[in-house]
Amino acid sequence: MKLATTTGDFQAYTFDQKDAVRKIHEAGFRYIDYSFGMDYRNASGIFGKNPQAHLDEMKRLAQELGISYVQAHAPMGDPIAKNPSHRDFVDATNRCIAACGALGIQNLVVHSGYEKGISVEENFARNKEFYEELFPTAEKYGVNILTENFNKMWDPQTYWIDNAEDMRAFLDYVNHPLFHCCWDTGHANLQEMPQHEEIKRIGKDVYALHVQDNPGNGDYHMAPFFGSSNLDSILNGLLEIGYHGYFTFEADAMLCPVYRKRPYEKDKRLLLPPMEIKEKAERLLYDIGKHILTAYQCFED
Repeated sequence: MKLATTTGDFQAYTFDQKDAVRKIHEAGFRYIDYSFGMDYRNASGIFGKNPQAHLDEMKRLAQELGISYVQAHAPMGDPIAKNPSHRDFVDATNRCIAACGALGIQNLVVHSGYEKGISVEENFARNKEFYEELFPTAEKYGVNILTENFNKMWDPQTYWIDNAEDMRAFLDYVNHPLFHCCWDTGHANLQEMPQHEEIKRIGKDVYALHVQDNPGNGDYHMAPFFGSSNLDSILNGLLEIGYHGYFTFEADAMLCPVYRKRPYEKDKRLLLPPMEIKEKAERLLYDIGKHILTAYQCFED
């Protein structure tokens, strides 16, 4: 497996995807997960004034650095909401699919939606309707749409797909050749089933990973070894299903993000670690990934 990480690692430091890619490259990574959420939140990149120029710049940067964009994450939103903004969100997601085609990205993670009080059956039906609005664009550009297992929902009145059994059922229900799964290891760590069993239940439809960790009580997006995930269970599951995708980190909160810190308005000198510490953390993330894969004789440059 080859190591990858998300441009979202540097979202607290820059709005410019090119800056993020350069920092990731300096840390040792050669494979990139493009966070379209950064573009969407900041009205930049493909959601800026000149999206084609931005894509051209990103392709030139890839050639310059010798890196590849291997997967991407669509913006977060409310895909099954019945409101006037739904069409805009679908259009934005389709724009991301087209951008994946331009950048040579084969896998785009697109979260399913949820709504308090609706049944499992209605959740499945409305999410299928949403994904079906994406499939024509996905077919045009040859991009796989990957749904993701959520972190555990603690509200008993709200259902979302947070476990392997329901994910397997939903994949079969949608039943499209370009529809598969991104397995999030941190979200799965909040469940009771061992991850090797969950991964095997999804099987060949695991097309990508979000590798992150937590102590088991919240979705904190830490680096592996910083939480309680059993990495041996994860690696055994991946090897048993013959997973050949990228070992992609989503440990963008390896250093605690600002929004999770207790407030102190009088002084903020230490609120955000300086860039040089973040750069060291990114190099450590690469070293952690290389150690994990080397231990199982599956590390690839």
